[in-house]
Amino acid sequence: MVMFEWWHVLADDERQQWTLDPFVSVGLLAFGMGPDETSQVLSGATREAQRHKFRRRAGETVDAVEEGEYREFGLKLYYREERLAGVVVDALRGPQVFVEGEALVGRVPSVLEQWMIGRAEAREPHSELSYLDAGVPGSESLGVVLDVQRAGDHLLTRPVFVPREALDDLPHFLPREAWSRC
Repeated sequence: MVMFEWWHVLADDERQQWTLDPFVSVGLLAFGMGPDETSQVLSGATREAQRHKFRRRAGETVDAVEEGEYREFGLKLYYREERLAGVVVDALRGPQVFVEGEALVGRVPSVLEQWMIGRAEAREPHSELSYLDAGVPGSESLGVVLDVQRAGDHLLTRPVFVPREALDDLPHFLPREAWSRC
């Protein structure tokens, strides 16, 4: 009998390697892309099809894509007015995203927080580092929140990437489901 490895964390060499261009793109994905564009771009990275969650706003007759998911590939995408507005990378199996040579996915949260603190010390005070509920750190110059995800008895980083306009009200820019509850 084969057991499903629920908490199996892929090694970095088993993941696609992506680069963050703050507020512009996360690997293959550019903020502002439509759902069809993201599906087309990711078709070269995974055979998995994007699963969409739709919402119909009051007074409208057409459903709009609100969320996309690549469960096996490890991505959850959030759309505002059918434009990519949030990228969440699964800590266990999502692509590894690098910025300034630092890997952001599937890491020990306190280690990356220390990296962010050190990075913030070289920048303008009070304009770099912010904290969401439960002490989850975010970088206002990188457009990333280092949210967490459970991996057995451990927590690993599950970064949430956002465009610049999200910084005006970061905790409410994406739906509640975008943020972990660990």
